[in-house]
Amino acid sequence: MRQRALAFLTAMAAALALVVFLPASSASAAACAGGWSASAVYTGGATASYNGRNWSAKWWTQGEAPGTSDVWADLGGCDGSSPGGGSGTSCDYPAWAAGRSYVAGDIVRYTDGKLYRAEHDNPGYDPVISTWYWEPYTCTGGPSDPPSQGSFVVSESQFNQMFPSRNPFYTYSGLTAALSAYPGFANTGSDTVKRQEAAAFLANVSHETGGLVHIVEQNTANYPHYCDANQPYGCPAGQAAYYGRGPIQLSWNFNYKAAGDALGIDLLRNPNLVQNDAAVAWKTALWYWNTQTGPGTMTPHNAMVNGRGFGETIRSINGSIECNGGNPGQVQSRINNYQRFTQILGTTPGSNLSC
Repeated sequence: MRQRALAFLTAMAAALALVVFLPASSASAAACAGGWSASAVYTGGATASYNGRNWSAKWWTQGEAPGTSDVWADLGGCDGSSPGGGSGTSCDYPAWAAGRSYVAGDIVRYTDGKLYRAEHDNPGYDPVISTWYWEPYTCTGGPSDPPSQGSFVVSESQFNQMFPSRNPFYTYSGLTAALSAYPGFANTGSDTVKRQEAAAFLANVSHETGGLVHIVEQNTANYPHYCDANQPYGCPAGQAAYYGRGPIQLSWNFNYKAAGDALGIDLLRNPNLVQNDAAVAWKTALWYWNTQTGPGTMTPHNAMVNGRGFGETIRSINGSIECNGGNPGQVQSRINNYQRFTQILGTTPGSNLSC
């Protein structure tokens, strides 16, 4: 009897041990926190769900999607994920539904079989006719994979090193989200040329914005001067609405019109989008860099990929205002930025640095 009792107690203890030491993986997944939104501000400790996982913000952030920035700590998978978040272990995102509300970051499969990621909150707009609200998404194997941006040659840590005092508006995720608009940027030629072009673009951007600090032009007295009323479309947003905004300080109504037409965004009537949406701001800078010659003879992109050098990019941006002895101090400031950034990216600056 005593031996039976001992055997019974031993068996019970073993069973209890199995209960106590069950591996955590057998437990049910945690409930999903509220869905991440690109327009929301998150402070340290705030949680959000994204692509079927919970995330915790390490510090203040806005517009930086979980999984694409080290500001977010991965808390693991969750159930009951948000409508666009996906629910399986591969690219099984839900079908898009007309009239269903989506938040920035949601991913859906459209009727053409392709995936699209919401770039801005919307009430169910069609992904293929609204480039403002949706962008194509490439899934590379799992619901937590970030959108493919063509392997940008500047990492987030290098970007932060370049701009240690940047305004939080100028997010790295905003920049990488804008790359799809001009896939040849920093993605043409040798690895050296790719790094040189990225450094050249960011060096000029740094000069224009005081190190990515200023979002809008600081001299407000200039604001009413950027409206060319002789254009057939005029200045529908107002006489003083087309002042410099964004990384390359887009200005003048005709530039807002041209950039908006190229990007599929009505910037002529909504110029404030350039100062309110990081991806739009970066896209306008890339538009100028890749398509406009300015006062020069070639686009800054062509200057870098065709061996004309950094100096030619300065000419395409400010021409004789700085070049040919116009303002050597400003030229040298840009060159200093470029040399520092090429060093961060582990490449050489090349020749023809000045204009």
